[in-house]
Amino acid sequence: MAPKAVRPAHYDRAMSRRPASLSTTSSPRGKPSPPTSTAITVAEQLGLAPGQSIELLKALHILTRDGKLNQDSRRKLKQVNHLLQFIEPLLQQVLDVRGDVTLADHGAGKSYLGFMLYDRFFSQRAVGHVYGVESRAELVERSRQLAEQLDFARMSFLALTVQEALSSSTLPDTIDVVTALHACDTATDDAIAFGLAKQAQHMVLVPCCQAEVAGVLRKHKALSLSRTPLSEIWRHPLHTREFGSQITNVLRCLQLEAHGYQVTVTELVGWEHSMKNELILASRVGKAKHSARERLNQVLEELNLQELKTRFGLSD
Repeated sequence: MAPKAVRPAHYDRAMSRRPASLSTTSSPRGKPSPPTSTAITVAEQLGLAPGQSIELLKALHILTRDGKLNQDSRRKLKQVNHLLQFIEPLLQQVLDVRGDVTLADHGAGKSYLGFMLYDRFFSQRAVGHVYGVESRAELVERSRQLAEQLDFARMSFLALTVQEALSSSTLPDTIDVVTALHACDTATDDAIAFGLAKQAQHMVLVPCCQAEVAGVLRKHKALSLSRTPLSEIWRHPLHTREFGSQITNVLRCLQLEAHGYQVTVTELVGWEHSMKNELILASRVGKAKHSARERLNQVLEELNLQELKTRFGLSD
């Protein structure tokens, strides 16, 4: 079951501060007239949180200068806004416990997620820091310039791979929340390894384009067909790809559980918006779980995926 969405803490404050010029007015017949502000109209149409910056969405090129968006931008905005409803309560939990909170977003790209999180959550508070990790230097520089333009002082952007981020002195020794939105193929696994190394309290992952496991399944297909009738599940190339993607996320969940995380798997948004739609939420709740580690090893053995033990945190 997906975690219950929590209304942002600044909701009531934002509503009370809403400028009078943006409220509705009454017509001569006493009926409310529709809002005249373009910003309010867009906010209502897009389901934005009160106080969420329209100007930020324009700066990110999600909205055009006149406040419009195309269908692709609408899908992107819907995904990110929905994801924020899961992340914000996790940030608040950490903040309540230790009075501060850090978040690292891996494969940040143009940093839609980081900027919108800062706008909705961090800008309302005097503490907290967002780190955007992205290997493409030109996107990092663009994000740095935008953060300076917006005066988002507690945002840092690092031109690093996830693996490089593990040993980088530009990041703190611990990170509270780790996110990876559509991090392709093994980048999601690298983000998990980062979260484990940084003792993250929470991880929020939306995997994308998993190919590594499918490649290993394909390589050992003949042997698997001779060993078990279950290999029919991935005998055909299309099934190999789809089953490889599915089992990859199963293995990731077992890996997280083996390290003491409670895992929830749900849909990010409706399937009509994105086929890369699986959301993995992991929260550290206790010590390493040996039963999950054993089951992880058994699944790898059963599917002839032994060569991936290191990838999923098991020694040879």
